[in-house]
Amino acid sequence: SKGRTPRRPGPKKTNNVERDPVGVYCRIRPLGAEDEECCVEMISSSTIQLHAPDGLKANRNGEYKETQYTFKKVFGINTTQRELFEDVAKPLVEDLIQCKNGLLFTYGVTGSGKTFTMTGSPGEGGLLPRSLDMIFNSIGPFQAKRFVFKPDDKGGMEIQGQVDALLERQKRDMPKAPSSRQKADPEFADMIHSEEACKCDNVDEDCCYSVFVSYIEVYNNYIYDLLEDAQFDSVRPKPPQSKILREDQNHNMYVAGCTEVEVKSTEEAFEVFWKGQKKRRIANTQLNRESSRSHSVFTVKLAQAPLDADGDHILQDKNQVNVSQLCLVDLAGSERTNRTRAEGSRLREAGNINQSLMTLRTCIEVLRENQMCGTSKMVPYRDSKVTHLFKNYFDGEGKVRMIVCVNPKADDYEETMLVMRFAEMTQEVEVARPVDRPICGLAAGRRHRNQAFRDELTHRLEERGGPINGANGTDDPVLLDQVLESLPALPSCELMDPADDQTLPRLIEALEKRHRVRQLMSEQLNKTADTLRFMLQQLDGQLGARETFLHDQRSKLSEKEKIISSQKSEIERLEKKSKTLEYKVDILQKTTEMYEQDKRSLQQELETREQRLQKELTDRKRIEHRMQGAVSDANAKWEKECVRRVNAKQLEMQNKLWMKDEKLKQLKAIVTAERPEKPQRPSRDKDRNVSQQRSASPPPLPVSPSALPHVPEGSGPSSPMKLHLRGHFCMPVIVVASCITNWEQKFSVVASSQATPPGTPQYRGRGPAQGTSSVGRRRGRRWEPDSEVPATPVGCEWDHQTALPVHPMHRRSHSAGGEKWVDHKPPCNLDLDTVLQPIIPNAIKVSTPSEKALSKCQKYVLRHQELASDGEIETKLIKIWLPGQRFQTRSGGQ
Repeated sequence: SKGRTPRRPGPKKTNNVERDPVGVYCRIRPLGAEDEECCVEMISSSTIQLHAPDGLKANRNGEYKETQYTFKKVFGINTTQRELFEDVAKPLVEDLIQCKNGLLFTYGVTGSGKTFTMTGSPGEGGLLPRSLDMIFNSIGPFQAKRFVFKPDDKGGMEIQGQVDALLERQKRDMPKAPSSRQKADPEFADMIHSEEACKCDNVDEDCCYSVFVSYIEVYNNYIYDLLEDAQFDSVRPKPPQSKILREDQNHNMYVAGCTEVEVKSTEEAFEVFWKGQKKRRIANTQLNRESSRSHSVFTVKLAQAPLDADGDHILQDKNQVNVSQLCLVDLAGSERTNRTRAEGSRLREAGNINQSLMTLRTCIEVLRENQMCGTSKMVPYRDSKVTHLFKNYFDGEGKVRMIVCVNPKADDYEETMLVMRFAEMTQEVEVARPVDRPICGLAAGRRHRNQAFRDELTHRLEERGGPINGANGTDDPVLLDQVLESLPALPSCELMDPADDQTLPRLIEALEKRHRVRQLMSEQLNKTADTLRFMLQQLDGQLGARETFLHDQRSKLSEKEKIISSQKSEIERLEKKSKTLEYKVDILQKTTEMYEQDKRSLQQELETREQRLQKELTDRKRIEHRMQGAVSDANAKWEKECVRRVNAKQLEMQNKLWMKDEKLKQLKAIVTAERPEKPQRPSRDKDRNVSQQRSASPPPLPVSPSALPHVPEGSGPSSPMKLHLRGHFCMPVIVVASCITNWEQKFSVVASSQATPPGTPQYRGRGPAQGTSSVGRRRGRRWEPDSEVPATPVGCEWDHQTALPVHPMHRRSHSAGGEKWVDHKPPCNLDLDTVLQPIIPNAIKVSTPSEKALSKCQKYVLRHQELASDGEIETKLIKIWLPGQRFQTRSGGQ
């Protein structure tokens, strides 16, 4: 059978290791002058409450409620820098001196006061300068000389001998000319008042100390050394080189190749800090005028080693060297790009800052879950350089404290709420408590005893004021003890037996030996005294010469001193003037940078307006070109219309002349006709029939079939008889009127057919019935419907030549009927105020056709717009007959 999968071993229990939670503090900065509404309220010394702004409640329908958050301690707007240091940073400095590591970082939204809390301002020093001042006030008398401690390449420390340290000091320390003491930078003068200075009481006096500082920044997830002295090449300037993180044998992270500077005073340490601060990347954003664009880490490393048994020199044992460090971190503020309106490199910087802070939150969440639930998830320290650098603080041991800086203005409410949630979650994470590290097993008080011996020896030498042997011949007790110790030891002199013959011989032998040693020492002393006397005589001679030389030099020196004293006041005045000018230059540089930024912003605005103006000019030219085209089209159209009207007028005049000519010809033909039986010309009959077919005027009055001639059939002699019976007056009048009417109808139809197409209702609506009554009224007679009108073969011939007969009940026009249309006008179409607009009665106008609208209508038309070749918008009407419709022919078929 298949065996079971072995159970995964659970996480190792570390209950025996004492842990402390991360200390989270909150500091509220004062509200700005331009801010009116506040969203943060301090309830107690450990609790704050967030109020949602009124506008946010209205927009979110009251989703956000008032929430309270608890911290280890809350510092209000009236808290001083000294009070904050006493509660937060001072315990970390005391642990640093006791060989324990510490981490302190500030966290918050951009513009919440993180940099001010860490650095401070003149007269209000922040946590960093106060920590440095406390360190040097505590270990000042016990510091080792320079270069006794030397950093190695792996984050540790090495001890050099006195000779090597002296050689390196002589090599690196350049001699400086004496000058008046330089004043501190006026921008950071008097950071800490003397009355606010503090020190640590539990300092081990049997150790020597050295302080090393380093300053790095994490910019776009790359580490840069701010204290590195890179050689500047004006021809080919190189960007700063990034550093990499490494892990030592104790699994502690360090920056490889990072510059560590040994400092001996608070002023020197702060000078090094300000040197790196000038290289730090800051920028002006919409929310903060000097916004930090990187995370800065200032590390104070304290190396200490015990003294030897005599309390005079440092114990030359690398294993006895202890190194502790305190990291002061100023995290860049989280920001939203929709508020800062960052672009280009600023947008990339903001993205990297938010990504690193998000990685920090993720690591805290995984740590809390592993500690509370007993899981063993991997913490993603390597996703960001910041979290990877401080990995050993959370996984190893050390004290971690965080200061959450809050800006109480209402605009930062949502971001402040996210910061509060992160702070609340961070308080649940625990780190291992650092243990005490014993330095060595030597007796305590070695330095004090050695110093007391030196003081006593110096005091006695000062009291004696002469050679070792006094004038009265008495020996110095100290030297006598040393001489006695150098002689051979005496044997035991106690006689227990009268017959003892060995004790006295041994004593005599020892005394003789000591006598010989004494004689040798006396001889050596005499020789040494003679040599010393000779040397003293030489020295006396040299001393006289030196005194003469010194007298001359003193006289010259007095003259030089007079010159120096006369120039000292001038130098001081020039130094003050130089400092004042440097301060003014700094102010002018900052002002110039501000003006340059304003100039760039105004230049961008000017370019934007120029582009907008150029676009408006282009649009205006395009409109002018379009208007010119429209005017030219209108002119061409009116020219064509004028030509057409002139041509129509000329044609009308020609038609009138032709009609008069034809009338005269007709009259001439009627008057000169002698033989009625003579057949007429077919062409004239045909033309008369055609004119009768097209004219809207009525035909001649109907007569009886026996009175009318029938030319095509050729009835013979009856025709002239019947015409004669009508009289010689009535018949010619009727025939002439009929001919005139036919010709008028013919040419009126020709003229109207040029303007109206044959398919229009006007053309089809004309018929004989409408014109019959009018002609009847014109002739004073009316044609009765009862009278018969014979069919005219010529008219039928005309109909067969033109088109099929049209049934009056069946119309083929699909646009003037009573059908319903679906008028589809897409929403992207533009409303053009043109003259010719389509009018569709019984139409349902839709922007998107639906099945319901299509089922109610029989026709569909689409208004399609596209850009023509001349730049104008052309509208097309696309008509579609919906399925299921029937089409009728002219004769009534389907």
